[in-house]
Amino acid sequence: MLSYLTINNLMHAVDIIIIWFLLYKIIQFVEGTRALQILFGVGTVILVKVVSWYLGLMTLSWVMDQLITWAPIALVVIFQQEIRRGLETLGRRLTVRRARIDNTVEHQLIKSLDDSLQYMSKRRIGALITIQRDAQLDEYIKTGIKLDAHITGQLLINTFIPNTPLHDGAVIISKGRIAVAAAYLPLSESTRIPKELGTRHRAAVGISEASDAITVVVSEETGEISITQKGDLLRHMDQKSYLNFFEHQFIPAVDSVVAKTHWWRKGGQTR
Repeated sequence: MLSYLTINNLMHAVDIIIIWFLLYKIIQFVEGTRALQILFGVGTVILVKVVSWYLGLMTLSWVMDQLITWAPIALVVIFQQEIRRGLETLGRRLTVRRARIDNTVEHQLIKSLDDSLQYMSKRRIGALITIQRDAQLDEYIKTGIKLDAHITGQLLINTFIPNTPLHDGAVIISKGRIAVAAAYLPLSESTRIPKELGTRHRAAVGISEASDAITVVVSEETGEISITQKGDLLRHMDQKSYLNFFEHQFIPAVDSVVAKTHWWRKGGQTR
């Protein structure tokens, strides 16, 4: 038995484990998106190629060869958004970020979001607010109307008042300021989004699939507050749950004790 425990066999085992892990991550990454259906299509083409070669169907085998030859170029074009998102995710994980002690901007952001969400949710005012993280949102910021304003709850509320020039589209918060309003976000094609949800929710999921941004949605039909991140849709968020979520996302863990004390002092906790 010891004869099997060679360095060569061990490396083969490690090689197989890594391949299975990568396949698992790829399937997990594309689950619920159009990419999964396309990958199934690619697998079908490869299967047909193998079967046609085995049975001696030369014409069919040649057609499959042409598809396989040109498929990589087509996949790069089709999956450019998913590839970019995957590379950005990998880059963020390899980047070490320094924790900041002064979280004044983060606390102001959380308080402004809380004030506006409570007001709009109770009055069923539809809203779509995207907060930029590490990935740049310049291509989406360009589609909006420039504000470059300090973040306040009152300004967020006024932006989404119905029948005003800026209420359609998304507000994008970048670098601690409200960059633009009425911006256009990419719509998700995920099959996991409930059919009763509308364009705002699909746009929120779409931008979370294309970047690491966090997006908050207020439904104008029900007043329900939802949050999207990394392609996930968190629904039925009450004040306590979204405040906990924001503090976890925006306030560095190394400063969690100081942050919590400061937040209580500023009166930003659940009322």
